[in-house]
Amino acid sequence: MTALSATPAPGPAAAQRSLRRLHRPALLVWTAFGLLVTGWLLWLHFSEVPAEQACLGFHYSADGNLPTCEYSAFTDANNVFNLLGEALGYSAVAVAAWAGAALIGRELESGTAKLAWTQSVSPARWLAGKLIAAAVPLLAGGGLLALVYGWVWTSDRGALVTNWTWDRVFIPRGPLLPALLLLGLAVGTLAGIALRRTLPALAVAAAVTLVIRLYLRAAWKPLDGPLHGFWALNLTATAMVLALAAAAVAGAFSLLRHRTR
Repeated sequence: MTALSATPAPGPAAAQRSLRRLHRPALLVWTAFGLLVTGWLLWLHFSEVPAEQACLGFHYSADGNLPTCEYSAFTDANNVFNLLGEALGYSAVAVAAWAGAALIGRELESGTAKLAWTQSVSPARWLAGKLIAAAVPLLAGGGLLALVYGWVWTSDRGALVTNWTWDRVFIPRGPLLPALLLLGLAVGTLAGIALRRTLPALAVAAAVTLVIRLYLRAAWKPLDGPLHGFWALNLTATAMVLALAAAAVAGAFSLLRHRTR
């Protein structure tokens, strides 16, 4: 009598563990990025901006001497603030590349996703789990970064010669930042499902998100006449971006359902 052994199908708990392993490196990178930017912003507010203001005001130090006023591209408060603003404004492109490649494309290319669909979870549930697990830290981190960035700009705007209509302030200062991160996640997911290969999905997702990011600036710029003010314009732009993200997510679910019938 021959004994037949079968490998048990992975259950929901195993699928959850696999999902956590997949997200752990990206979560660590995102956390490190958030801590770095937050620390740099706090350093600007509590150290660099007061030091520069003391130099510009010719305040004497305790020993009666004038403070030394030396700046470089990476210590000047305005330069650093602008650099951080640009990095945050384009962070959605990196999110899209990661979502298209690591989150979706690699799973489809390797066949791991198909194995999960046949043995543990449905395709729709698989995709929903990935999106939720990625969206929560993106929203939390993006929201926190927007609060800190906006607080520093509002507190030190006299030392930061940057207009709120410029992208480097307009995007990271309000809810538009986490909305753009969600858009990057949605576009990357759609690209990964459409292409089902890691590198093509990475390239297409990053390129499409970059084009959308640049186009949206031209789209919301004319609204600054009738809307009058940062918050009216920022909330309108946020609604536009969230609508695009919702359309991309709907397209991803629809395409996945069509291909897994």
